[in-house]
Amino acid sequence: MRLVLASASPARLSVLRGAGIEPVVRVSGVDEDAVAAALVDPKPAEVVTALAAAKAEAVLPLVSEEFPDAVVVGCDSMLLTADGSLEGKPGTVEKARDRWERMAGTSGTLLTGHAVLRLRDGEVVARGAGSEPTTVRFGRPDEADLEAYLATGEPLQVAGAFTLDGMGGWFVDGIDGDPSSVIGISLPLTRRLLAEIGVRVSDMW
Repeated sequence: MRLVLASASPARLSVLRGAGIEPVVRVSGVDEDAVAAALVDPKPAEVVTALAAAKAEAVLPLVSEEFPDAVVVGCDSMLLTADGSLEGKPGTVEKARDRWERMAGTSGTLLTGHAVLRLRDGEVVARGAGSEPTTVRFGRPDEADLEAYLATGEPLQVAGAFTLDGMGGWFVDGIDGDPSSVIGISLPLTRRLLAEIGVRVSDMW
């Protein structure tokens, strides 16, 4: 049985590899803005869970033929800031700078949504989904450090404009919760969701 990761994230891939699993990567190409916009008055955790499920479902047509006996895992992360806004990938230097200016010295909640699908003989026989919150305490990078960080491009393509496992880790004072969730895929939550659909993590080691 193979684990298929419906994500282009190198950080998620690295977490799984470090935990003993070599996943097959299939990128979903889901329009995240469209999925989020279709939700009616969702709670923040419902947004990331819906996005994760959409990504897992999107790769099914291809995966069901390639790997008829598999588990598909979709993930999505967003930052719930102190002012109540839900932040995804900033995409531009200007947006990333603005986010850091607002969140420096504060705490936010990194929400990571997960969805797992169990395939048997090419058909989905079980589904599970959930989310994991982790509190992140941000430092206060000075102007020179912030501009240098923005120039790397790293914060433009990650939820909340920061990373824990990259250069952004210099500007995170601490976290309360699961570090793997902040990196992009919560190992404890994924393990629990897999158990719900009848799969042991050790089956894929």
